[in-house]
Amino acid sequence: MSNFFANYAHTIIFLHVLSAIIWIGGMIAIRLAVHPHLQLIEDTKLKLEKTLSIMGRFFNIVIPFIIIILITAIIMSMGMQIQNKMFIYIKEAIWTVMAINFIVMYLKRAKAQKFFEDNKIGDTKVTLAIIPKVLLPLNIILGVIALIFGVSLRGF
Repeated sequence: MSNFFANYAHTIIFLHVLSAIIWIGGMIAIRLAVHPHLQLIEDTKLKLEKTLSIMGRFFNIVIPFIIIILITAIIMSMGMQIQNKMFIYIKEAIWTVMAINFIVMYLKRAKAQKFFEDNKIGDTKVTLAIIPKVLLPLNIILGVIALIFGVSLRGF
């Protein structure tokens, strides 16, 4: 794996960083730009419809990038010649928590979509509420911390 990484290091690191930018940057854009704008919509049903649509599209866009992060992280952790792999293990733990959190968000959105289709607007609203308030900010914070560790790793 060391030879593979050595031969394709620039491409692997580029794909890893690009994927992280898309995932983390997308979450930041959704939380800080899109979500507040959606709150201006007074019609609750329309607001929920738009929210579900945007989240569904975003989740489908980032899934391949999350997979790329995983694959490139495995290649880098096996291929980099680092004596102290503590940062790698910390990053792996952070990305694992982020991936689990993403799965929770994905499932909550799917459940909310079902409620919405069944015209259970209150259940839809309650199911979605935790995403912008807790789950999305948690992943943003963890993603930024993972980026800091990644930059630190490149300094070795």
